[in-house]
Amino acid sequence: MSKTTDRRKKLITLIHVARNELGMDEESYRQMLANIPELEGATSTSKLAVPKLELVLEQLKNKGFKVVPKNKNVTAKPAAKMADDPQSRLIRHLWLRLHTAGVVRDGSEQALAKFVANCTRVEALQWLSSDQASQVIERLKQWAKRAGVKV
Repeated sequence: MSKTTDRRKKLITLIHVARNELGMDEESYRQMLANIPELEGATSTSKLAVPKLELVLEQLKNKGFKVVPKNKNVTAKPAAKMADDPQSRLIRHLWLRLHTAGVVRDGSEQALAKFVANCTRVEALQWLSSDQASQVIERLKQWAKRAGVKV
């Protein structure tokens, strides 16, 4: 297999991963392709050359996709179990509600952990005491109220 063919296959795979991570349905994806002038109306990546595939990937990056390279030398550590108590679920719900409303830029668990650490100096939801969790909940509710977000 030539380098070009290998690069092409990797780009197509990456484009499809991006599409799935961005939650694009088939119609939206095809419309996005059709709206890229350099693709001359193409609605599929199957026959596109590498430079045009790179344009598609750039478009997906502009929509928020981030390429995370695989590190083949390091074995992946298992993901830490998320806190599942009622207060932690409420904190997560409020955080995601603020994210959906556009008040919070990053709705990730890591961003939430940073917010919690700023509020309580505790770096994970599962380590919060009941009082600390209540403090975080109240801060999120007040933030939502100031931003006009119904919770």
